Amino acid sequence: MEQSIYKGKKILIIGGTGTIGQHLTRMLLKEDPQVLRIFSRDEHKQYEMSLSFRSERERLRFLIGDIRDSDRLNRAMESIDYVFHCAAMKHVPACEYNPFEAVQTNVLGTQNVIQNAISNKVGKVLFISTDKAISPTNTYGATKLMAEKLISATELNKGDNSTIFAAVRFGNVMGSRGSVIPLFKKQIKDIGEITVTDSDMLRYMMTPTQAVKLILKANRLASGGEVFVLKMPLVRIGDLAVVMIEELAAQSASGTKIAIKQIGLRPGEKRFEELMTDDEVEYANETEDLYIIFSQYGRNDISKEAPGKKCLSKPVPQMENIISKEEIRAWLLQEELI
Repeated sequence: MEQSIYKGKKILIIGGTGTIGQHLTRMLLKEDPQVLRIFSRDEHKQYEMSLSFRSERERLRFLIGDIRDSDRLNRAMESIDYVFHCAAMKHVPACEYNPFEAVQTNVLGTQNVIQNAISNKVGKVLFISTDKAISPTNTYGATKLMAEKLISATELNKGDNSTIFAAVRFGNVMGSRGSVIPLFKKQIKDIGEITVTDSDMLRYMMTPTQAVKLILKANRLASGGEVFVLKMPLVRIGDLAVVMIEELAAQSASGTKIAIKQIGLRPGEKRFEELMTDDEVEYANETEDLYIIFSQYGRNDISKEAPGKKCLSKPVPQMENIISKEEIRAWLLQEELI
């Protein structure tokens, strides 16, 4: 059996108290690391997480800090082998109305991660991005695109430093804090009505388990500057709403039939998301479950040793990729999201 690359290693998860961070922590602990440092600015969530992982207190360290604070980040990275950068301002409306705050966290914060990883000679840094970075129409997407560019460009300007930087690009992670599933659940329970921007809106979605498996696979494959994208199925938002109503109607405070109210797009919101641009196809490979977009910087061709085969066309939303209501139901129950 192949030995884990994390066995005996020191790992830092930035934004580690979020949904992805906690799932990643749970899976990494199975790989027998020496220590896992959980870095975030949310002391209450750190307290709650410490209770959930009380049996692993010998290997977990909880560090209060903000990626805007470079000095604090530098201390957190001392002697670290692997960094997973999950921290972000990610709520679309919050970023729209507070754009420079999003810039400070998502862009300047990512640059702080890069600089301190280089200073501390970290082995690998994996940045968590989003499909909203593709042809962005909102501040959140634009800042994550900029952060992706910083990660990729570092491969060109890091000099003799051996730190490997790469990114993974997610769709919507089902059940993550601030996402649509917790919102629908609360609306069903409290007001007996679900609000959707558009029932026909399509979103690329993945479960937390799928997301973490992608992170670990990408980190294993990364050689520098890549963006890894999961081949995700599409979910029709109206179908998700219907399934959640069917499963949770008994919890409704109103005791009446639960309505679905369409309220229109929020500022900066897109009706359909994309996984990559037309230009990115030119320097991308694909495997059975991934697209691997290689860095444009200082690289004129794709190595023959890279995994997968040449990507021939841009993935586009297609009806056959929309999962059924029963598949949605199975995902929700399997991941204990409802």
